[in-house]
Amino acid sequence: MSRVTLIQHINIQVSDREKTRKFYEDVLGAEFLDRGPELNARQLQLRIGNGEIHTTDSRNPTPVPSVHFAVEINDWDELIENLERLGVPYTTTPGRRNESENSWGRRDYSSGCYTYVHDPDGNMIELVQHALGIQDADGNEFQIPHHDESPQWRRHPQYNSVPVEAD
Repeated sequence: MSRVTLIQHINIQVSDREKTRKFYEDVLGAEFLDRGPELNARQLQLRIGNGEIHTTDSRNPTPVPSVHFAVEINDWDELIENLERLGVPYTTTPGRRNESENSWGRRDYSSGCYTYVHDPDGNMIELVQHALGIQDADGNEFQIPHHDESPQWRRHPQYNSVPVEAD
């Protein structure tokens, strides 16, 4: 059986692409993916970590209580400082917005940190930092390297209806 290796993208409803782009770039360090004028006219696409967020335009997005996606954060203190600096409310209670007091918590089972934020259209995002680490098959801990150029999704030429020029 073929196994899933990662979630390539999620799709969220948005009412204002520019406001959404600014939020994800400023709060989560997302990178705008310029996929050409035709696709850019249809939707916003952002790289966040090793995955992507795509958008669907909607005049009145309808956030669903408790529906959210989670992203792993590498520096918790830096995240909290950034949320405070930007004035982004955060809470340990899913679904609550604009609380007068910001809060984050720790998971009993992992000592990992967590909090929830909402984007401009009310989409809920869980921010987590797991302290569990990753082990290989022999039990050795290792780090997954990350840099801005890795990984990059590219269209395979044999599946492209438009000729692709070599880089």
